[in-house]
Amino acid sequence: MSEHPRDRFDLVPSMEAETAFLDALERGRLHHAWMVCGPEGLGKATFAYRAARRLLGAAPDPSRGPLGARPSDPVSQLISAQSHPDLLVLERLVEGGKTKKSISVDQARDLPEFFSKTPSRAAYRVAIIDAADDLNLNAANALLKVLEEPPERGVLFLVTHAPGRLLATIRSRCRRLTFQPWTEAAVATLLERQTELEGDESERIAGMARGSPGAALLLATAANLELDRLARRWVDEGPVDRAEQVSIADGFRGAEGQARFEALLDRLAAAVKARSLAQGGQGAAWADLWTRLTEAPERAVAINLDKGDLLAGALADLARVKRMAG
Repeated sequence: MSEHPRDRFDLVPSMEAETAFLDALERGRLHHAWMVCGPEGLGKATFAYRAARRLLGAAPDPSRGPLGARPSDPVSQLISAQSHPDLLVLERLVEGGKTKKSISVDQARDLPEFFSKTPSRAAYRVAIIDAADDLNLNAANALLKVLEEPPERGVLFLVTHAPGRLLATIRSRCRRLTFQPWTEAAVATLLERQTELEGDESERIAGMARGSPGAALLLATAANLELDRLARRWVDEGPVDRAEQVSIADGFRGAEGQARFEALLDRLAAAVKARSLAQGGQGAAWADLWTRLTEAPERAVAINLDKGDLLAGALADLARVKRMAG
């Protein structure tokens, strides 16, 4: 299980963003709404929680970056426990083990009531929407009403992976902070500092993460590293052992099994893509297999395919492509 952004204290997603936010705060020019933009996995939600801790009174800890705070600080502990009275977080709800497709208008309607109250423990009331892309149209309109009448001593963070999809009237009322992908060297350094990876393996994971520190840390978990090594072995070595295949498929049950299935297909697709690129102009069959693998998890859900059968089909396709490649 990857660490939630509210529990990350030692990751500084963007020095530039933190410096810009602190400058506005210290000069008394704090905007009431911040649109935190950039591709998924760059630490935008982590930044929002770091800024929230500062606004809600957590004691600064410069050793953890410009917006750093100690995990033991009472404010930090309240936020991690999701019990700080001056913080409201809107995100997709989980019901019956399934995550809703959007943030509902009923959730968004909590914003006006929340901001109508004076802060109870801090100088500000803070709301985080993670992600604003998940707001349905009615929820977006409810948010717009809050932005049209900025709350006194209220600050709103809108995490967005695709700001162009938001209503123009929402975008125009926010100050934008844009996060850029990290360099591979920076991601590799992060991995070596926060995991047990080093050398070639940290560099390989950094390359796979495509500039995303969040993706890199997720890939570096023991479970995902195991699946990545398994997928690369299946692609690079001889036929897949049938007993091993059945054993793997037995672990696809339940919510955790679904996540494992999706992660394995993702790693298998990545290994196939790497083989396709290595083959150059001779890699058409590998490229076609990569396309089928990337579509497989969604197809499994759409027509309720058995995940074990789908894995068996994918491995049969893999064996066929390997035979064609000689």
